[in-house]
Amino acid sequence: MNAPLTRPSVLFVCVHNAGRSQMAAAFLTHLAADRVDVRSAGSAPAGTVNPAVVEAMAERGIDISAEVPKVLTTEAVQASDVVITMGCGDACPVYPGKRYLDWDLPDPAGRGVAAVRPIRDAIETRIRHLIEEIAPQDGA
Repeated sequence: MNAPLTRPSVLFVCVHNAGRSQMAAAFLTHLAADRVDVRSAGSAPAGTVNPAVVEAMAERGIDISAEVPKVLTTEAVQASDVVITMGCGDACPVYPGKRYLDWDLPDPAGRGVAAVRPIRDAIETRIRHLIEEIAPQDGA
């Protein structure tokens, strides 16, 4: 009898948890379904998710209007297999045994939806590659 496989866990971190990390978490949740546990957080969370980010994601059929920026906790990092940072610099705690990736993406803060679209598209491309690496479809 095969042992059950554990799902990989990914944490996306940016400063405000209002743009890049929210888009990344939403894409991973949407595209990987239940094959990956997904978290997002910010080192200094904003009060709300960026409205231009909400609009850009809605154009892809993903509703993040109910999401709320969350504060980065040590527990969230410790519970994650992969930690993907997006501009939080030294504010992101580092723990041995975790895999860290830094995605250098522009901050959508203060930008309109037209400026957010290329950031959204770059995140979607990276998420698709990440899924192929950490949670491929059965038989892939």
